[in-house]
Amino acid sequence: MGQSAAADKIFHALSNPSRRKVLERLSVGPATVSELAAPFDMQLPSFVQHLAVLERSRLVRSKKRGRVRTYEIAPERFKVVEDWLTERRQLWDARLDRFDHYVKQLKAKESQS
Repeated sequence: MGQSAAADKIFHALSNPSRRKVLERLSVGPATVSELAAPFDMQLPSFVQHLAVLERSRLVRSKKRGRVRTYEIAPERFKVVEDWLTERRQLWDARLDRFDHYVKQLKAKESQS
């Protein structure tokens, strides 16, 4: 999967506030489906769909032991987002630096007149 497609899946997963709350909870440590679903006012099948989106984006991984499925965060996957944001930040920093230089040139010309 290309970097762009991976970023698309990750940003799609992060676009939902319920999924972001699940990730916040998992940042504390692994949790079962029941533990993750408890704070949400939704039916379990709907909640499990959110977990599936997170798992497809590879932001989380799950393990099944008997009838209990436990989820944990996959922190290495956030590197894709970090890299994408870093590229954007560098691009905008360069653009803003050029703009700043241009404005300073205009002010210098204006003060010479």
